[in-house]
Amino acid sequence: MSANWVELDGSEGEGGGQILRSSLALSLLTGRPFHLRNVRARRSKPGLQPQHLMSVRAAATIGQAQTQGASLGSKDLVFEPGAVVPGEYRFDIGTAGATSLVLHTLYLPLALRGKEPSTLTLVGGTHVLASPCFHFLQKTWSAHLQQMGLDVNLKMIRPGFYPRGGGIVEATIRPCQELKAVRHGARGRVSLSGFSFVAGLPEDIAYRQARRAAQRLKTKRLHIDINIETWLGGPGTGIGIIAETGPVPVLFFGLGARGKLAEKVADEAVDRVLAYLEAVNAAIDAHSADQIVLPLALAVGSSSFQTGEVTSHLLTNIAVIRQFLERKIQCPSKQGQPGEVHIA
Repeated sequence: MSANWVELDGSEGEGGGQILRSSLALSLLTGRPFHLRNVRARRSKPGLQPQHLMSVRAAATIGQAQTQGASLGSKDLVFEPGAVVPGEYRFDIGTAGATSLVLHTLYLPLALRGKEPSTLTLVGGTHVLASPCFHFLQKTWSAHLQQMGLDVNLKMIRPGFYPRGGGIVEATIRPCQELKAVRHGARGRVSLSGFSFVAGLPEDIAYRQARRAAQRLKTKRLHIDINIETWLGGPGTGIGIIAETGPVPVLFFGLGARGKLAEKVADEAVDRVLAYLEAVNAAIDAHSADQIVLPLALAVGSSSFQTGEVTSHLLTNIAVIRQFLERKIQCPSKQGQPGEVHIA
């Protein structure tokens, strides 16, 4: 292979889909082809699963790319990008695979290489385990992007939960000539709000979730108003707690599942809020940190941010970015500790 190729080992770092998604986006942005071996080697089901395969196929579609190994279960992938073409696209994962992760693959190439707006219709899971839910993208992620000068407008047409999927998200992505650098240190003052919902399930579940969350937060002298919502579709249930703070609001989520008590769903969201509030006073939550480091590596100028926890996803993303871009990215802290990221 030529010197322009990037060789990647999917068993390194967090060993999951993060390497794949970032590599696809960076390949389309830089024009550099890559070979990824040992795809998702550290997962219980290694290789390309439906949502990962859709990320590959979607990236190949918008970027006129040639692929080898783009099949279900494949552990070896070759991706050779072409020119990114903005437009209207619809991608159906076919399962409850996370629509958010397909969006993470596509938004930067369409924004930075597209000359006109693009619209993505993504079908799959909107609120699923171990992936950013729609409301996190809408409330927190898109707000971070706005601060960098990137406009992604999100709309949930229909929610989708495991195992049925079928949720629909529309994303309108406007062209962006260049991303702005940011510097985030300590967070601002915090106030709490929230919502508790059911979709196709008894409304009492949403009330139980809300009561439990409010009671637990009250023991910490924290007040919260929680709206009760009934959604179409389902079945599904969950609770979102929003920390209204600076630089952007942060949403923490608890997701229901068959046999899971409503109180347990609320506890998961509250535990995440309390961990955030009790950690070092950093502006960027652990989940946002790995999601903003890639656009900041593409921004003009130097950026820095403090995060309450350095995760394996953050460190993995930094390692992948270094393979494609000549940017100096430093994160001296160890995994699991508070840290600061500098991009020069």
